[in-house]
Amino acid sequence: MYRSLVVLAAGMFAVGTDSFVIAGILPDAADSLGVPVGTAGWLLTAYALTYAVLGPVMAALTARWLRRTLFLAGFAIFTVGNLLTAFVPVFGVALASRALAGLGGAMVTPAAVAAAAALAPPERRGRAIATVMTGLSAATALGAPIGTAIGSLTCNWRATMVFVSALGMLAAAGIALLLPAIPTPPTVPLRTRITPLADRRIGLTLLTTLLVYTGLYTVYSFIGESLDRATGGSGTTLAALLFVWGLAATVGTLVSGGLIDRFGGRRIINTSITVAAIDFVLLPWTSAHLLSTVAALLVWGVCGWGLLAPQTHRLIAAMPTAAPLLTGLASAVVYIGVSAAPLVGQAGMAWFGAHWLGAVGAVFIALGLVAAEAAHAVIRRRGPDQVPAAQAQLLPTK
Repeated sequence: MYRSLVVLAAGMFAVGTDSFVIAGILPDAADSLGVPVGTAGWLLTAYALTYAVLGPVMAALTARWLRRTLFLAGFAIFTVGNLLTAFVPVFGVALASRALAGLGGAMVTPAAVAAAAALAPPERRGRAIATVMTGLSAATALGAPIGTAIGSLTCNWRATMVFVSALGMLAAAGIALLLPAIPTPPTVPLRTRITPLADRRIGLTLLTTLLVYTGLYTVYSFIGESLDRATGGSGTTLAALLFVWGLAATVGTLVSGGLIDRFGGRRIINTSITVAAIDFVLLPWTSAHLLSTVAALLVWGVCGWGLLAPQTHRLIAAMPTAAPLLTGLASAVVYIGVSAAPLVGQAGMAWFGAHWLGAVGAVFIALGLVAAEAAHAVIRRRGPDQVPAAQAQLLPTK
């Protein structure tokens, strides 16, 4: 099982790098494509929104595909999209190629998380989900900083996109050579896939994720501008700060799995959201100096990424028979937040300036805490769905 989880995490690393690396090279991309930085933020939105919208659709259309075939096709589309971004000179075409890469990610990510949940025994499911998600957080620790540094050192943001394309090809090779056969899940029509949204337990839990990640990525989308006082405009310094943030994100993801299995999700969810909100309220001041920026990014990484696994676990625990559907919806909602964040950030920069985006993001994060407690209240009142005893050993225990 461990080798399978590592292979899946490696695939998530490639997808995660593509998601996060654009923010670090956004000013250079804007200059090259002849658009303002705020407009260039649509490069993030195109990828994330395509992923969010098409995630459930592709899961329904590819339900009968062998899992290895699905992963390989997804990475092929992902790689082609990034290669196009690396070489097209027109902003509109770059947006389309980012959307194509997002389609590839939409095919890979939900299937990878669902496969992790299916492979693990119930007492280790939290750790299994966290392990695969560590591929995403490791992308923030290594992939995004390396990509940002490549763009800075070569003075060419397009070299970064070639780097991301290479990661996609390596991930496909790992899947082809090392991933064992995984049972194909039952065919589920699209209408059934989105039916859980009508359940208040699921809707409120997903609303929590949407609000928090919109707030978190309001700053990240324009992180170069937000942290320019600390970096002095240096791309290599920004890459180093992204490494600190990503390292903290990896730690937060890994630690959260064990904490879920030990304490349950509510404490982890509420603590992560509360501390992140405070961190973002202070960001207009802490981001003015390098050392305080490092401290703020450490807190941000641990709390922001430490929230993903307990949120996914809460969904599955509330409606265990719909686990594969819920993992897809959870991933989609994260990316809806990521796609909305550049629009919020663009408005925030126009109204308050880039250095106050932390305070703007804190409002959304605080609203996420309200939604999290509302979700807990509904789940406690209604309880989780009951399943036959024969299926109980395959489902979460907390």
